[in-house]
Amino acid sequence: MSGKRSAGLLLFRGTAADLEVLIGHMGGPYWAAKDEGAWSIPKGEYGPEEEPEAAARREFEEELGLPAPDGERIALGESRQSGGKTVAVWAVEGDLDPRSVVPGTFSMEWPPRSGVPAEFPEVDRVGWYPLGRAAELLVPGQRVFLDRLAHHIRGGR
Repeated sequence: MSGKRSAGLLLFRGTAADLEVLIGHMGGPYWAAKDEGAWSIPKGEYGPEEEPEAAARREFEEELGLPAPDGERIALGESRQSGGKTVAVWAVEGDLDPRSVVPGTFSMEWPPRSGVPAEFPEVDRVGWYPLGRAAELLVPGQRVFLDRLAHHIRGGR
């Protein structure tokens, strides 16, 4: 396996007519003032020793602080992101209250070159969005997964 790889779970609810997905706004100072194009499917990197679907479940829990929902996993395939990372996503039907999310954190030097480590949430807010709005909010390389989910929900039509 060459290059970085990530895996994620896209939680969805509703029917073809009112389908919504759960996405998170990326945490940290770089994304703080951005909205459109600054949201992501809960996902994270994994190594060659881990199965991608297991990594997707683990990353969901690490990023949102809640167990990955049970249910049928719908493989939405892979997409290569602009930075070169390959992302694999599975969709699963479920529901959760965004207020129950307790995001994981990451550390980075902030401000830059200050020598001061700071902790930031992996995601600073989470929400349910209809596909059209979710497409505007998601980073461009993940929008394909919304199309694939919609295609699956419509029965391949």
